[in-house]
Amino acid sequence: MSVSDIDLIHAWKQVLALSRLAPGQIVTVLTGADTHPQTLRCAIAASSEMGARVNRLDLPPVNAEKSLSRDALAYLGTTPLTGNPAAIAALKASDLVLDLMTLLFSPEQHDILQSGTKILLAIEPPEVLCRLVPTAADRTRVQAAAQRIAAARQMHITSKAGTDLRCQLGNFPAISEYGFVDEPGRWDHWPSGFVLTWPNEGESHGRVVLDRGDILLPLKDYVTEPIELVIEKGFVTRISGGLQAEILKEYMASYEDPEAYAVSHVGWGLQPRAQWSMLAHYNKETHIGMDARAFEGNFLWSMGPNNEAGGSRTTACHIDIPMRHCSVALDGQAMVIEGVVQDEPGLARAARRKEIA
Repeated sequence: MSVSDIDLIHAWKQVLALSRLAPGQIVTVLTGADTHPQTLRCAIAASSEMGARVNRLDLPPVNAEKSLSRDALAYLGTTPLTGNPAAIAALKASDLVLDLMTLLFSPEQHDILQSGTKILLAIEPPEVLCRLVPTAADRTRVQAAAQRIAAARQMHITSKAGTDLRCQLGNFPAISEYGFVDEPGRWDHWPSGFVLTWPNEGESHGRVVLDRGDILLPLKDYVTEPIELVIEKGFVTRISGGLQAEILKEYMASYEDPEAYAVSHVGWGLQPRAQWSMLAHYNKETHIGMDARAFEGNFLWSMGPNNEAGGSRTTACHIDIPMRHCSVALDGQAMVIEGVVQDEPGLARAARRKEIA
């Protein structure tokens, strides 16, 4: 169902207020060929109504000839800012960049953030943005989980399907994604609502068994039959299963990059308004699957780069895998048990659902 401009402008104003946008600040809206026109006009209207000085920077797409997909996260190579000092300077001169293009996993983004500019990514369909407007409570919950990760030295993930993975932690920061940018130099993604970190290099061991209903991104497919991934010294060394396993292997092999198989970020979803079933209702090319990444109680892990956390891996291949019904423990203490987050909101929601069932 479509949303009105009035509703989307209201949603933008809520997010911009949480992002501490003040009158007179400079907002640059970064756009590309796939920017949603309603998201663009409502972002400009909301920023202008709040007294900001608004610019638009439109850049042509790159990498299309290298990607097997139209998904914005399907090929993380050069960006439209690569070798473009004029555009970078404009973004550095801004207080806030509203990224409606998708600038991720790039040295240019790091450079802009280090100048103190805030960057908010927002590329999901307008109705998804309106459904998943972030709140201050989202920030509190996600930051509390991030503190638990920051203090831990091992994450242990298990499932009844057969997953048994141990990741040593401590060399990379814990990241809170709660959907707005309230500090200088902060990046975030609207919508979101999850916590993550990166395992120490070479210190993830075990196996992951994807079960029916788990999700492969950016392929945007629900798993229909088990897929087993063996992980040794921080890399996936074997992928086995049926047709979907073969498709995944072929897709990753097309990048011709051994670093594509490295374990990237690990964490769990904390957004109760995000829906696991969302993929079933949308054409693949209309979204990037943020519901899947954020739904409450998932175990979200990935393969590919770690340069977003200050690491050295910059592979163009990035696979995100949200899984259901997993248990996640930090240093032996349960954070998620079979898909139920072990904090007060998560336990209360699980109890309500049990009563309804």
